[in-house]
Amino acid sequence: MSQPDRNPSRAVTRRLSLVGGTFALLAIAVLAYGLGTREAQNTRLHDLTEAQATPVVALVTPANASNQAALDLPGRLEAYIQAPIYARVPGYLKSWKHDIGAKVKAGDVLAEIDTPDLDQQLAQARASLSVAQANAKLAQISAERWQSLASTDAVAKQDVDTRTFTWNANIAQVKAAQAIVDQLVAEEGFKRLIAPFDGIVTARDTDIGALINVGATGGAELFMVSETSKLRVYVNVPQNYVPSVPPGTKATISVPEHPGKTYVGTIEASSQAVNPSTGTTLMQLIVDNGAGEMMPGDYTSIHLQLAAAAHVLSIPSSALIFDARGLSVATVEADNRVLLKPVSIERDLGTIIELAAGLSPSDRVIENPPDGIVNGALVRLADGASGGAVARQGTNKNEKG
Repeated sequence: MSQPDRNPSRAVTRRLSLVGGTFALLAIAVLAYGLGTREAQNTRLHDLTEAQATPVVALVTPANASNQAALDLPGRLEAYIQAPIYARVPGYLKSWKHDIGAKVKAGDVLAEIDTPDLDQQLAQARASLSVAQANAKLAQISAERWQSLASTDAVAKQDVDTRTFTWNANIAQVKAAQAIVDQLVAEEGFKRLIAPFDGIVTARDTDIGALINVGATGGAELFMVSETSKLRVYVNVPQNYVPSVPPGTKATISVPEHPGKTYVGTIEASSQAVNPSTGTTLMQLIVDNGAGEMMPGDYTSIHLQLAAAAHVLSIPSSALIFDARGLSVATVEADNRVLLKPVSIERDLGTIIELAAGLSPSDRVIENPPDGIVNGALVRLADGASGGAVARQGTNKNEKG
């Protein structure tokens, strides 16, 4: 059986020591917890700072399917075939059969000309032909008679030859007179003005009783006949776009009198030459006008859709970097580090840039690189960013006029 402590002060001191040790341990524990919490917070803050310092980027993949450029050019419609009708013989207009807007067939008579001078010349030529024929007949009878007497030695051989040559000369005169008659008869055929093909009379610049002149200076145009079931359109294409507009290229054509309606034309031919004063190449389009809605001479707007160049890749213009090193594009490697690649521009289409060299279709291009980006810089990809095609960034129908 133990004995109670006989010294009260010692017991108090022991209890105080026990309480003090407990508080010390508690303080150490609180201090250790605080230091650990601060260290964890510092670590999280460092990680957060590092994460915030790494730029987040969106990617695009170079492509050549979205760089469809277009040209809007002015033009003027012309008839597929157009023939001004002139008179070949002088006289006075006797009558006309078809006015402007009339549809005519090939061979239809447009007008008739009264030709009194030509009629008199033809009558005189026929009379001269009759005289020549009579003289030739007389020469023939005389020559044949002298030829029959030549065997009897009743006439000299020279006289026989003379009569024979006279007959031959008269035959030649008959042929010459006949040729003059045939010429005048042919000219008589031009008294009627004939439509050369199926079409529409688009001009009539004469009237009944008008004096018709011909000659070295040429007479006035009397009618204009146009074939309008097909129309031609001539357009001047800028030189740098000519390779993108080969024959067979389709065009959309519109005219002011039919707003909202378009027609399809086709590039049929190119002049294969550049006009040095304009820097353009003349091209011809053919457009069907079977409905007759378009008119020759009409102003038209031509929309040419240009084919994408197969050897070029396109990226958004925002992906380009201009600095002291020149023109480059920031790409992202497999380890999410930046690799700058120098590039050269083939064609600027506004929001889309065509590149002649520098990229491959498999490159992942930063769509909008941050300022000061350098080789080897670490980047983070935006959520779901694996490199969308340029075509998915939005449509770009760049139109050049």
